[in-house]
This record gives sequence, C-alpha cells and structure tokens, in this order.
Amino acid sequence: MNNRNREKNTGDDTLFGSEKQISKLKLAVQDMQYLLTRGYAEKATSELVGNRYRLKTRQIQALRGAAASDIQIRGRKLKQLNISDLKDQTIYLDGFNVLILLESLLSEAYIFEGLDGCFRDLSGVHGTYKRVNQTQKAIELVSVFFQKSYAQKLVWIFDQPVSNSGRIKQIILDFAADHNLNWEVELQFSPDKILAETSGIIISSDAWILDHCKEWLNLIAYLIEEEKLFVNLIQTYNE
Repeated sequence: MNNRNREKNTGDDTLFGSEKQISKLKLAVQDMQYLLTRGYAEKATSELVGNRYRLKTRQIQALRGAAASDIQIRGRKLKQLNISDLKDQTIYLDGFNVLILLESLLSEAYIFEGLDGCFRDLSGVHGTYKRVNQTQKAIELVSVFFQKSYAQKLVWIFDQPVSNSGRIKQIILDFAADHNLNWEVELQFSPDKILAETSGIIISSDAWILDHCKEWLNLIAYLIEEEKLFVNLIQTYNE
C-alpha cells in the first residue's frame, strides 16, 4: 500500500473554499435548474451558465453534478427507497461510483450535495483505478450498511475495461469471504446500462442511472447520518 489519498486537487480551496465562490455556484445551479426544466440540453446549459458566472472547469463539473430539472428531481425522489425496504432483497451497487465517492469523502475532498439529495465528488477513474489509503475503510462502510439493511445479497458491478478492475474485484471478494458476506462482484462492459435496466434495487449517484432505474437507495446520505461521518460538504442550493 502506498501513501495515496483521493484528496482535493490543488486549487480546489480557491474554487470552493470561500462563501463568495459557494454563493456563485448556488446561483449557477439555480439557473441551470431553470433552463433544464424548460428543456435545454445539459451540455449547452452548463456551458451557458458557466460562461455567465465565469466558472472554471472543476466548478462546471460540480455544477453538472448538482443541477437537475424539476422533472428529474421529482422522478428520482419517487423511486428512492429507505433502508427498511431492503430486507431480504438483492442490491446492485455501482462499484466505481460508490467506492471512489466514499474514498473522496474519507480523504476530506470536497463533496457536493445536489438538488436531488445525492452526494457527488470530482474524482474519476480516467481508465485506471488506483487503490488509496481509504479503500479498505470504504469497503468496511458498505459492509456495515449491508449488515444493518438485512438485505439478502449485494452485487458489486464494475466497469471491466477499467484497468485494475480485476484487482479490486478480488479485494472485495476476499473481504466478503473473511466476513461471511453474501456478496458477488461482476465486471461488465456496460455497467451503467445493466444498472439502469435491472429490476432490482440499485445504489449509485450517477444521474443517468437514477433517471432510468426502477428503484434506488441513497447510500452515501445514509452512511453520513448513520455513521456520523465527517464530510467536507458543499450544499449547492439554499434550503
């Protein structure tokens, strides 16, 4: 194990560390929600709003993750389950999405709460997954949730073309064997499509998956509250 963390980038404190920047991001999210609700395309909208507020690339990335149309927000909320709904169920977990988000959270990188109540980060796989110091703790947190949920089985789904996907699969399977957990790990070429089309309950914060899946659980929100996790949180809207 090396000394890697999935911490915030150099410059993130400048982009997100002041009330002025957070207020600007909130206004941008509000404008993008307005335009998305009226049918404007996401990419064009984020560019338009980004230009208006002179946002940098990572601020636009946060904007895209946080904003959604009114219809999207309502649709996601209607399909959202509670942990009490998971008893004896099979759960399908978006592997890299959840794992990297938890690693970022535990590394105290900036985490953004979007209009749909989901938490998202600014990290990505970029073709290669690299294990970090927080990987083990992230897997342990999923284990704590799984046992408290009384779910029957948890299926982790990873993107097969990503380098080291086979390695993280074995790490998770070894952990499950050591702790007597009914877990499976699948490597798939189109994990988003599989998660979106399954009739089972899914765990992800990927917006496209949430818009197309049947039912989902907001795992990160549950863990933050239940396990009292510290979060370097930026709320992107005014309550």
